[in-house]
Amino acid sequence: MKTFEIHGSTGDSFIHVGETFRNLERYVPSGKVVLITDTNVKKYHENQFPSHPLITLKTGEAIKTLDTVHHIYEELLKFEADRSAFIVGIGGGIVCDITGFAASTYLRGVRFGFVSTTLLSQVDASVGGKNGVNFQGYKNLIGVFNQPEFVICDPGLLNTLPEKEILNGMAEIVKHAVIEDANLFAYLEKHSQKALTLDIDVIEKLVYDSIVIKSGIVNQDELEKGARRKLNFGHTFGHAFEKTAGVPHGEAVSAGMATAAALSVKRGRLSNEDAARIKTLLQRIGLPVTIRAERKRVFDALKKDKKRKGDHIYFVLLDGIGKAVVDQIPLTELEALFVN
Repeated sequence: MKTFEIHGSTGDSFIHVGETFRNLERYVPSGKVVLITDTNVKKYHENQFPSHPLITLKTGEAIKTLDTVHHIYEELLKFEADRSAFIVGIGGGIVCDITGFAASTYLRGVRFGFVSTTLLSQVDASVGGKNGVNFQGYKNLIGVFNQPEFVICDPGLLNTLPEKEILNGMAEIVKHAVIEDANLFAYLEKHSQKALTLDIDVIEKLVYDSIVIKSGIVNQDELEKGARRKLNFGHTFGHAFEKTAGVPHGEAVSAGMATAAALSVKRGRLSNEDAARIKTLLQRIGLPVTIRAERKRVFDALKKDKKRKGDHIYFVLLDGIGKAVVDQIPLTELEALFVN
């Protein structure tokens, strides 16, 4: 097991890579503990759950709303959870985001931690202290920065995942390599097929390296005022694709990365060769590099992105593989790409 530490304004967060779900009780305090999961995770892993009160949510992006948070508040009241309570989210990115937000706002904030059950949440969603819900279909429009006390990343939990969930995680792993680590990108070019079969040595390295990258960036810039914006590579377009085309997160981010790479080439930053390598790797993994969606609707969604500042958007471009930069791009320049 390897442990990483993130130093946040709300406290320190410990990310345990290679720890097992069965050891959860080592990390929770004595007293009232409430578990939050979804029906899929409960179906496959309930036999490993410790005996604490349990809140079970439905699945899918559609549940990531204030209505779900309202339901959690009601259940916490029913379980008589007070300010000494500890909440554990056991699931993927959606469960972790909702749990973190509910815990951060219930009674002005109670302690919480995560057991991350998907590749996407292990390499990205559960790490870094972003918690929130969607609003009127727009991604993470309501949320807080607050660090979980711990995140358990058990590779054994990944074996029950469907292929689309593996691809969601792989898209974020590619993102980490593209923005920060050319050697990791080259490793992915060589070992992507082993990763897709969940080869234990390959997956543990990819999770480990991704958390090294993300935790390092978050320790520099927890509240996304500078360096942390690099983690949004592919997500400005990706979230717009996700909203308008209804595609899975990984597919949307993959197409978003390909689009951002093409824009980097257009702006004279990225070579055609490096853009082609990015596109080829994504396709080899089985991820799309384009998404069919109504162009005007994509731009309308993009205008509501959280990274917008007036008539510009903080946008992540590439100077090369492993070299991300953040620039403010005029909305009119992006509009030219998406509106006929």
